[in-house]
Formats: sequence, structure tokens, C-alpha cells
Amino acid sequence: MSIRVLLVDDVVEVRRLVRTALRVRGGFEVVAEAKDGAEAVRLAEEQRPDVVVLDLGLPDIAGHQVLTDIRHQSPRSKVVVFSGLDEVDRAWLAEHVEGFVVKDAEVDYLVDLLVSVGENPETSALLDLPRSLASARVARQFVAQKLDEWGLLELLDDALLVASELAANAVTHAESACRIRLALAPSTLRIDVIDTGAGTPEPQPPSWSEEHGRGLHLVDALTTAWGLEVVDEGKMVWAELARPKVPAAGL
Repeated sequence: MSIRVLLVDDVVEVRRLVRTALRVRGGFEVVAEAKDGAEAVRLAEEQRPDVVVLDLGLPDIAGHQVLTDIRHQSPRSKVVVFSGLDEVDRAWLAEHVEGFVVKDAEVDYLVDLLVSVGENPETSALLDLPRSLASARVARQFVAQKLDEWGLLELLDDALLVASELAANAVTHAESACRIRLALAPSTLRIDVIDTGAGTPEPQPPSWSEEHGRGLHLVDALTTAWGLEVVDEGKMVWAELARPKVPAAGL
């Protein structure tokens, strides 16, 4: 099976260079090319490529926003940034993309990285949940199964609590069915819960007497970051857990 690639760059010569290198290496299919961010997001949704090769310096939309929109429209696609921008937040990229290559590097290095990324096992999963009190339990079962498959049981307890809290909020407070999505990045596990209900989650002041309102304080304590985004379906509450660091060889 060929690795399906979407090329995103506003410079036609760069797209031609990468396309030629992929054809010479073999095992790739360039399914589409985009010259700006809006086109990239549209093509990502249409083609659902295995890998997106993304330039951050596009003329119409900021690179971080393009990346976020592509992730939303095609969550199973891997993203490798191929950019000439000098001022890049490498720490942010490390958590949100599968690879980063500067344009000064040899194109063969980019191709080798695409081979590695394209052949990696599935690193995202999605499940629709009904508007039911049982959805929090189903969300926990889903998370437990996927973390077992991905070999990330070190995160199990924290991930179960976060997923359960976000799913319960969607059903109980937003009064909505919801969708839970798990996505692995090199250094994080991201948990998204998308619902169509009204209202936004807000941590309540700590109280010993109230039975509700403490869950988001736990989410905040357990995660490296969490937040809310408006999406086409409604709203998405997301949270990220830090993945365990792999010891360096010989240590």
C-alpha cells in the first residue's frame, strides 16, 4: 500500500521538488497539492491523506491555525512540517506534529522521515457516544482499550479520569450526545470531547459541601494543558497528558 500524501506549500518549485523525490523513492502517492491554508484544509477533509507535508509560512492563514484546522478535518492524518521559517516554537510543534524538517535540509531526509511516519501504527481513535449517563463508562472502556493497544498503561488512571469527566460534562451539563477522540503526538496524549450543547465548562470555586464542580479542577491538575474550541459541530473540550519519556539508550 502506498503512503498517501498531501503537499502544502505556496512555492510551486518546492512542491515539485518533494513530489519528484517521493516518486523516485517509490511507495508514495501524492493525492493532492495545496498552495494556501484554506485549500489545504479543504483537501485534507476531502482526501484524508496518511501524511500532510505542511509549510507554516502560507500566505492566507497562520501556520498554527492551518495545522489545527487540518487536525480537526482529518484527525487520522499525520503532519510533518517542512518549513523555512526561522522563528518557530519547536516545543509547541513537538507536541502537535509527527516531524519537523527545515528547508535547508536535504530532501532525502524529509523523505526518510515520511517513510517512518507513514508506516507507524494508527495513532488516533474516535468514538460517538449517546446522550446517556452510561456514556462516561463507555468512554472509560474505550480509553482503556486504546491505551492498552498503544502500550501507554502508565497514563491509564489519569486518562480515565479526564475522559470520564469531559464525557460526563457533555452529557449532564451540555445535555448533548458527544464524540470522544484520542490522538497521540510525540510527547502527549490528547483527549477531545465534542458536543453540540450550550454553555461552556468552567471550574467552580472549591467547596467541601457541593457534590459537583470539582471535576475540572482535577482535569487541570492532571493535564499539561486543557481548553475549549468552537468547531463546526459545536464545541470541543480538549486536554493533553504528558507521555512518559523514553530513557536514552545506555542509561
